[in-house]
Amino acid sequence: MVLIITGAGHSGKTLLAQRLLKKYGYPYISIDHLKMGLIRSGYCSLTPESDDKDLQNYLWPIVREIIKTNVENRQNLIVEGCYVPFDYASDFAAEYLCDIRFVCIAFSEDYINKHFNDIVGFENAIEHRGYDSGLTRKALILEHAHYIASCKKNELPIILVDGSYEVDYNFET
Repeated sequence: MVLIITGAGHSGKTLLAQRLLKKYGYPYISIDHLKMGLIRSGYCSLTPESDDKDLQNYLWPIVREIIKTNVENRQNLIVEGCYVPFDYASDFAAEYLCDIRFVCIAFSEDYINKHFNDIVGFENAIEHRGYDSGLTRKALILEHAHYIASCKKNELPIILVDGSYEVDYNFET
């Protein structure tokens, strides 16, 4: 079984992946770690500031094949990151999709307005990236709204955080 966790920035993708690792014992791979490994090694001309679409176009084919390999080998894996296309399912035959689960995490505008300082405060809950000084309430609202609208448009499952932040996922259903 492969679980794909995607979502807007600062939504807790890595935190959920870490919780699921502890709960199920399934390893996870961070698409951000793959991105930085490729960038730092010099194997690509991308940078951390590259356009998200360029990053997705470069990273997704690699991630897609990692997912296929895990399904073929009947291995469990959690894949987390924001570079997953909303039409991801079109890249897999039906026999793969039976063993792939997808979930997106996003915050409502109301949640962001009420909890912006908390969101910033939890920025380093798992990874120690330092404060994102470019992060604004408006930018966060726009990004999360994009993920919500895209999931609805593509009929994808979403964990919409609107009240308290208690994100969990039942991997086995």
